[in-house]
Amino acid sequence: MFKVSSARYEEATSLNGCGASLKGFLLGWEDCFTFVAAMNAPRYDEFGFLLPEATPGAEEPHVPMRERFPPAGAEYLGGRSDGWEYRSVFAGKTLADTFDMIRRFLQEEGYGDVPLPANAAELKLFRRPRSPQLELFGEHGYMHNPIKILFPREARLRNALILCVYNEQAPQHLLRFHGVLP
Repeated sequence: MFKVSSARYEEATSLNGCGASLKGFLLGWEDCFTFVAAMNAPRYDEFGFLLPEATPGAEEPHVPMRERFPPAGAEYLGGRSDGWEYRSVFAGKTLADTFDMIRRFLQEEGYGDVPLPANAAELKLFRRPRSPQLELFGEHGYMHNPIKILFPREARLRNALILCVYNEQAPQHLLRFHGVLP
């Protein structure tokens, strides 16, 4: 096996954009072959797992959820969509951390213009039901079309929040959001 000397490698790579044939000439054919083979060798992460090969142009640019809602049955960024509702659970060390994660997620996905509570303390005010009547199956949380930020019923998930985002392009969206239609 041939090895590329560091001096010859530095000399070849310091040519600032010269052609591959000139680099091949400076490295020598055997050294150039070894250098190219090393460049194509599999790469591993810090845990020893094989990293997937990146294919140029394979990744398409990120399109916010508001512009292209996930289809039914799709998993998207840790949540699930049924074509009408996207639901994901966020959990942080504190409720404030969790709320900040949701705020950033909504900003990145095109929902930055939807009014939200100012902070986690203000969000906690929405935890209680609004009516004095006991609600067994009602949702507790903040709701503003097209999002809902709900508190989970399980006490062990005290710093978790459930984010529900609804498809605004669905027929009769507003009636379905408010539970008038199933």
